[in-house]
Amino acid sequence: MAKPIVAIVGRPNVGKSTLFNKLTGQRLAIVEDTPGVTRDRIFCDCEWCGHKFLLVDTGGIEPNIDDGLLAHMREQAQIAIDSADCIIMVGEIGAGVTAQDQDIAGMLMRSGKPVVLAVNKCDKVGEPPMELYDFYSLGIGDIVPISSVHGHGTGDLLDTVCENLHFDDNDVEEEDRIPVAVIGRPNVGKSSLINHILGENRLIVANEAGTTRDAIDTMVENQYGKFIFTDTAGLRKRGKVESGVERYSVLRSLAAVERSRVCVIMIDATVGFTEQDSKVAGYAHDQGKACIIAVNKWDAVEKDSYTMDKMRKQLEEDFSFMSYAPILFISAKTGQRLDKLFETIQYVDVQNGTRIPTGALNEMLARSTARVQPPSDKGKRLKIFYITQSSTRPPTFVAFVNQKALFHFSYQRYIENQIRENFGLTGTPMRLLIREHGDGSAR
Repeated sequence: MAKPIVAIVGRPNVGKSTLFNKLTGQRLAIVEDTPGVTRDRIFCDCEWCGHKFLLVDTGGIEPNIDDGLLAHMREQAQIAIDSADCIIMVGEIGAGVTAQDQDIAGMLMRSGKPVVLAVNKCDKVGEPPMELYDFYSLGIGDIVPISSVHGHGTGDLLDTVCENLHFDDNDVEEEDRIPVAVIGRPNVGKSSLINHILGENRLIVANEAGTTRDAIDTMVENQYGKFIFTDTAGLRKRGKVESGVERYSVLRSLAAVERSRVCVIMIDATVGFTEQDSKVAGYAHDQGKACIIAVNKWDAVEKDSYTMDKMRKQLEEDFSFMSYAPILFISAKTGQRLDKLFETIQYVDVQNGTRIPTGALNEMLARSTARVQPPSDKGKRLKIFYITQSSTRPPTFVAFVNQKALFHFSYQRYIENQIRENFGLTGTPMRLLIREHGDGSAR
């Protein structure tokens, strides 16, 4: 049985994201004293008194606006309401009951879902303020005074929420899923890709760059396996990143890369390779993640029989520092080659976690050193005694040698290429550490 879903809704800037972060114990949603910071739905597991459920943060609802980004945000909130088992409506004690609150309360009551009203910014301990009783005019039965900043009343809130949920005590934990971060420059189609995979407008898509701000996790299960796709904010040059919200968005994106196992690096086929694409890919490479280069908007490119081969060769040259990464030409709009994308994600994830027996590695080493003699300097020749694998994700190998200084960079590259040639490791970076025999240091 799936976990129950609890949605947090309300008008803009009443503290929904602060409450979301407080209840989940993580800083997942961006918090800024500006209306409209949260745009998409953000999901996170939440646990209270042994009960587990999925908590959803939403953008502020503007009931009477029918166009622009605010209308997209209202649509996302409505989807959250439709899929929720219980709804937390957040109000603000200082502002009292507003016309927007009344419209939102009416929308929630029409949904037929159980609703708990959390009146936020009741920061003082003790008797609740008299203004709290004004909120009974909304017609919502359960009212809980809270302070999302200090945590006052959040325990009572969770108690009331759990009373409105049905839990299956025999619920089986989700099996291991592959965490996939979709990264790239702004406006290359990251959100469109996840929306097409899901078959719904889960994430806001607009032509303006910077629409996505939070790193948003999406559970996906299909015939190819189980995945957690994370849509991320577009990564721009550091000098162009504005302070405040965008800076936090970039931090969320980098954190999403760190907790992923596979990174899908999206390139805009209509624009081609840019310096920023190289930097985005370089971050995933440095973190040791399995990587796939997905060239999006391929449907929008005028092409002939040679266009794909020409672009592939150019991208292989542009991404020469990560030649191991497979290149796919896809369309998030039409779904072109998305089945191949899933298969490649599965494959590179396995490669990233590959462990090679020490015996097989040293058989490869003997053949490789016989084919190309190790370098020598001033009468001293490099000796590689043996190689062993020390860890995975990424595959990391340790070579024990007689003298580090003799292990020239070019010969290190040769050994790395021989490992790849013999054992694959497609789609994943690898590390080769060097130790002198009997020396505990590595480089």
